[in-house]
Amino acid sequence: MKNKGRGANRTDNPIPEKLYFKIKEVSEITGVEPYILRYWESEFNIINPSRTKSKQRLYRRKDLELILEIKKLLYEEQFTIAGAKKKLKESNLSENKNFQPTPPNGKYKTLLKDVKKELNIIKEFLSKSR
Repeated sequence: MKNKGRGANRTDNPIPEKLYFKIKEVSEITGVEPYILRYWESEFNIINPSRTKSKQRLYRRKDLELILEIKKLLYEEQFTIAGAKKKLKESNLSENKNFQPTPPNGKYKTLLKDVKKELNIIKEFLSKSR
């Protein structure tokens, strides 16, 4: 039986390789009901999905990872909302101190090279027109 009210059951669905997820997809992946996701959005300002023109929420992978972390803190480790906020803030501070950017993977590396090439073309064009 699914625990609808608390969203405590997770189906252990892996996070698909997509840029954006609608609230229903996030709910299915995380096992957290949409109304709880909306409530967490109001309580945890680090969950900040984009909106479409029709006001639908679009969550990113980072948002899903945060939701899974919040779920773990609240349901498994029995933190209060205030305690979970404090824990997330502390872990975010320590992560920022130890931040080491990772090199982009192949798909993004190619895209970045293309963008860089186009920017150089624009730069050359602008320097010639002076």
